[in-house]
Amino acid sequence: MAFAMDIHHGVKRKGKDTPYITHPLAVALILARVSDSDDLIAAGILHDTIEDCEPYGSVTREMFADKFGERIAELVVAVTQDKTLPRAVRKQHATEHLIEMDYDMLLLKTADMLHNLSELIEDVEESGNAAFKIFKGGKQMKVQEYTERIAILDEVWLENPLLGELREGFSKIMLLLEE
Repeated sequence: MAFAMDIHHGVKRKGKDTPYITHPLAVALILARVSDSDDLIAAGILHDTIEDCEPYGSVTREMFADKFGERIAELVVAVTQDKTLPRAVRKQHATEHLIEMDYDMLLLKTADMLHNLSELIEDVEESGNAAFKIFKGGKQMKVQEYTERIAILDEVWLENPLLGELREGFSKIMLLLEE
């Protein structure tokens, strides 16, 4: 926990005044509802530390393996996007990578998506389409991203215990966008 707090210290959630650390903690709590794996829950807390470290690249997979063990390193790396790639390429790689993930990796990614979607729902309820201004690709890109990722999750692991909540959240946001 201290490692994640150090990496995210002083960072706010995109478009909010909320400390960033609330996101990985929420992801860990979501995971704790469906798994008793200490490694998976720890990976939930740490899942954005490689991706969001400053300077980028200063936290490595090797550091994770040494500090937290091979499995946690494997889980965190599985959901880490390569920020050296252009945003559109990075997002497409992340979507395509879902097919290659094991169940714990898919749970971690689904919990991350679920928390991000729950915050987006709150933002859309509060400010409508303006909630999408913080995303470079806007509303259309975000809707497409969730549509593609949910479709892949349906294909690779229909019994994912978080998939129903993710589908419900996505349906809710689509209804909100129709209003």
